[in-house]
Amino acid sequence: MTPIATDWSNFFVAELGASAALTGFIVVAISVNLSRILAHAHLPGRAAEALISLAGALVLTSLGLVPNQPAMLLGAEALLVGLVAFAAPLRLQLRFVQTDIGVSRSRKVARILMGAAASLPFAIGGILLMCGWSSGIYWLAGGVIASLVAGIWGVWILLIEILR
Repeated sequence: MTPIATDWSNFFVAELGASAALTGFIVVAISVNLSRILAHAHLPGRAAEALISLAGALVLTSLGLVPNQPAMLLGAEALLVGLVAFAAPLRLQLRFVQTDIGVSRSRKVARILMGAAASLPFAIGGILLMCGWSSGIYWLAGGVIASLVAGIWGVWILLIEILR
């Protein structure tokens, strides 16, 4: 772990456990409601977005616990995780925005913003760490928390809202 990450090891361990549990919960939600999810054109993408968001947090917190890695390497890893966690859901969301399935524009925009809020802090934090700014770790923490919120939002939709 970097000297910066050493101070944050308890945070990374706690968030790794939380993201792993929520990722498992998403898988259960998908398996329980698979026929309902597949019946709505936009829900498979929504399920994928939730998985990607939580997987990003899971991967990032795991990388934060790697022993003896330089801050610059953690920054590069965070940047890569952030870019993947941003681009993959954005592709799904842009396809969804172009379809007219009775969802308001504000909900479509909220979905895109939630995805960005969950992933872009990883990229920003990664860039800051690569530039030698230890404040980048706070951006990573914010991204992890936003990813968990986005994942919980996805779980809610796949378990509760789908039944309405």
